[in-house]
Amino acid sequence: MQSQHAAKRPAPPSSDGPLVDVGQAEAALVEHYPRLVRLAYLMLPPEQGGRSRRVLTAHALVQRALPRGRTAAPAIPAQPRQSADGRAAHAARSGRRPDRAAQAARPARADDEDGGPGYALVRLQVVRTALRACPSRRRGARRRRAGLSALPPLPPLLPQVWGLRLFPRSGGAEELALEQRLSALSGPARAAWVLRGPERLSDDDVRAVLTDAGAADAAGALREADRVPAEYRLLGSPAFDPCSLQARPTDLVRRRRRLKAALAAGAALVVCGALFGLPDDGWGPDGAAAPPYALNRAAQAALDPGKLTRVSPAVWKSSARTDFSVWPARGDLAGDSGLLRRALAVWARPGERVRVSATPGTPSGGPAGPPQLLYAGTVDNARVVILHDGLRITRYAEPLDGAEGAALDFARVDGADRAGASALVLGRSDGNVRYLTAPWVRSAGARDLREPGADTADLSLTGGVTSPLAGPVPKPGSCTSWNVLELTDDTGTRLVTDLGELVPAVLTAGRPGAAGEAGETAGAEALRTWSPFACSLASMRSAGVRSVNAWAFAEQPLPDASGSAAWVCTRAETWQGGGTRVLAQFHTPGAPVGAVAARAEDVPQCGEREPRVLAGVLWKSGAGTWYLLAAGSRGTTSVTATGGVEGTAQGNLLTLEAEQGAQADLEGTLENGDRVTGLR
Repeated sequence: MQSQHAAKRPAPPSSDGPLVDVGQAEAALVEHYPRLVRLAYLMLPPEQGGRSRRVLTAHALVQRALPRGRTAAPAIPAQPRQSADGRAAHAARSGRRPDRAAQAARPARADDEDGGPGYALVRLQVVRTALRACPSRRRGARRRRAGLSALPPLPPLLPQVWGLRLFPRSGGAEELALEQRLSALSGPARAAWVLRGPERLSDDDVRAVLTDAGAADAAGALREADRVPAEYRLLGSPAFDPCSLQARPTDLVRRRRRLKAALAAGAALVVCGALFGLPDDGWGPDGAAAPPYALNRAAQAALDPGKLTRVSPAVWKSSARTDFSVWPARGDLAGDSGLLRRALAVWARPGERVRVSATPGTPSGGPAGPPQLLYAGTVDNARVVILHDGLRITRYAEPLDGAEGAALDFARVDGADRAGASALVLGRSDGNVRYLTAPWVRSAGARDLREPGADTADLSLTGGVTSPLAGPVPKPGSCTSWNVLELTDDTGTRLVTDLGELVPAVLTAGRPGAAGEAGETAGAEALRTWSPFACSLASMRSAGVRSVNAWAFAEQPLPDASGSAAWVCTRAETWQGGGTRVLAQFHTPGAPVGAVAARAEDVPQCGEREPRVLAGVLWKSGAGTWYLLAAGSRGTTSVTATGGVEGTAQGNLLTLEAEQGAQADLEGTLENGDRVTGLR
């Protein structure tokens, strides 16, 4: 009997990988929870119990994916990067053609942040249990054809939702067609399709994951997955997001009958427990730990509005720190203990009617101790409370009209400096934004970044709160303005912009490591640099951006006497460190905005660590001739193009005639002999 049980147990992950403890695996699961749930949701058979049951199954699989102890992670990278040849081969398999209109040397967009060995271990467990979740009766023959051994079904699903049916929002015709194509695949083939797509694993790594998960014919699963086109862009639709759900009631009459039966059974159980329960002096399974319903003193202190930290208004003037920790408590409701108690309670235990959001890399758990009160007051049609716990800014908002529901937003602000702690977003209403400014801010104004020569419009400051400022919301397909907030203090003037989060991003300009700050940030040269590229900030929304720097690294004469073009590199730094976004942009005379020539994530180029960049673009002159234009930053002694266009130029500029749709690889030589490749 022991040998039979051992045969049914799934194979453990390879011991070649690093050891991962439970805490490390839990951190990876919490950080990448939406990504893992989507992975499980896509791998589960669509016909299994309907969409509501499939959503609950996906959440249950992820929540049970933690190891019981220190475990070896699989010897597979959590998210390797594919080479250009690998991407081309994958595109050929899926029947896609390369984008002929793309500019030269344009790289593929990097994926989400690598989760490390902890994520790789949790992902393997999710894949394994998702393959086991296939129905055993109707699909037993298909499982045997796919090479999966017969495995016992999952235990009763958790979490359970009583009285509601939860399912993702409906998609369009393309999403429905993709759902039908995936439903025709076997479980291993669906897993292979998903691991190739959102997870961006190579075929060798997909084969290794499927083998570790218990699939006997991983190669066959890869071949079967080739039948579904690689329409991974559709996975961003709400139809494939099991963390963004809509709810409907279940059968109300049947639920009432079951409730009555449950109440009767519960009453009988209480009576039996009172009759047969006997005192027990022995140790329980949790030893000397308090029961789950016991109140923890530290947790209770964090929920006491009377113990909130309140900083004196004059502390910032003598403190060596200039961040959120020296902000005083402000607002007309700073003394409303009822409001503060509700804010703290919702922070610790957000209910079903609370909309919770967090910037990437920001934990959303309750405070470890009494937080610091920054603001409590009335903002437009809501009562707003802003708290700071040293790591995060938390904003609680409830409607003034007493309607049910509230909003809870989190933003990571550890390591904030004077510029990063200049302002917070209090609220947004009717396209306008109100800010709460730092106590050292003397004046505030509104400026259109697209109009560098226009004057600044003054904004009033009442208790640190600005009058409404039109938010930077460009219309689809056009961008004629981008409003930013201009703040002035004793050190000078700086610009910040709302990117859809609690903390606005600081805008700087100049060579990385020597970018203008304070008064130089809003200087005339910086404003002229930003003007054609302001609208590119829209691509950096909701990414936890801390600051964005624009660096004009080259100016290039255009062929056919068409004037000179400007090359600018914009780099967005985030509060979490990773997830940086780099855009190399190209602007020609007469064009209203710049064009993106290359984009990349999590690369050192265009940053303080590597203040250098090389990028290229295909450009059509007024005479109808196509050219490959490339430019490198200062210190580049030569630029070489190979592939669809070939040639070499001395210096940091390259101009070669080319054909429409041609693609080339770029490489530059620096003064010290080092090589630099085109931005990827």
